[in-house]
Amino acid sequence: MSRNRAVLDKLRLPLLLVVALSAVTMAAAATPTPSVDEIVARYVSACGGLKKLQSIQTLREKGYMTAGADRRALVTRERKRPNRTRFEVTVQGVTGVFVSDGQQGWRMSPFEGDEAPTPLPAEVVEEAAEQGDIEGPLVNYKAKGHQVELAGRESVGGREAYKLKLTLKSGAVRTEYLDVKSFHRVRTDSTRQVRGRAVQIQTTYGDYKKVRGILFARLIEVEASGRPQKFRVVVDTIEINPPLSDDRFEMSAIPQP
Repeated sequence: MSRNRAVLDKLRLPLLLVVALSAVTMAAAATPTPSVDEIVARYVSACGGLKKLQSIQTLREKGYMTAGADRRALVTRERKRPNRTRFEVTVQGVTGVFVSDGQQGWRMSPFEGDEAPTPLPAEVVEEAAEQGDIEGPLVNYKAKGHQVELAGRESVGGREAYKLKLTLKSGAVRTEYLDVKSFHRVRTDSTRQVRGRAVQIQTTYGDYKKVRGILFARLIEVEASGRPQKFRVVVDTIEINPPLSDDRFEMSAIPQP
């Protein structure tokens, strides 16, 4: 009898290990990684839902931007469907204006010596049109001609995030990071044309709050590769569906010197 008990004791530890591993396997099987469409659906729901997002026809955001202790500017961004954009930045009473109707774009930037409206390069107009997508490219991405792939998970600012490879209809590629718990967007990695040169841009989002049931990031930080400064944008006010005429996004809407 004692001999049989000794044999049983020797077998007990491996047996318990097998049982434990089986339990882990069953737990893992019970919580599979969601599909891309499930992740995107949770993201849309977290943002307020498809119906509310599509109800936004125009959008105006106001706040301020800092780039170091002594550099501060007032900023206003206006957008109107389908892809019109207007961006104003004011420093010490001097205002620069960037507008695009989705097909053409202009800028007047006194900070860079442009005292009269100057046409924007085609690649910049294309980027402006992408930014004019009010609800963002993940919403109805298939209908917009984009592609999304799940590229795993990654820690972003100490938070686990789903890593999505987003290929836009234009061919541009972004990486979107969505928090695995809240499904809020926490970061976007992209490539932008800056003075004719491709620059890697990292944008992080935080301080989320809802306006009329729709989620908006109130804190946005932008870093460009090879540049030490970080741009920090704080959004103070958000207006949903303010009256914005089409000509607000034309060259004629740029103040003349």
